[in-house]
Amino acid sequence: MTVDQVIVLGQKMMEVALLVGAPVLITTFVVGVAISVLQAATQIHEMTLTFIPKILAALISVFIFGGWMFMKLVEYTKENFQLLLQMVK
Repeated sequence: MTVDQVIVLGQKMMEVALLVGAPVLITTFVVGVAISVLQAATQIHEMTLTFIPKILAALISVFIFGGWMFMKLVEYTKENFQLLLQMVK
């Protein structure tokens, strides 16, 4: 395995990690900002108020995007196993 192959593998790994994590992170970010704006407007500054909506938003986004995220991870794993088989031959 050459240095270039290792760099490509690392780059692909980072791409897949960003793609798989993005839906949940973006959803919780948007919900967190919305709740922060609501708290600022109503002057309710309870720290625990943000946790439950963020958790629910994360669960809903995993439910909606879970199949797609799983397929991305399966494709990435298949590619790595195929590369491993080519290296062994």
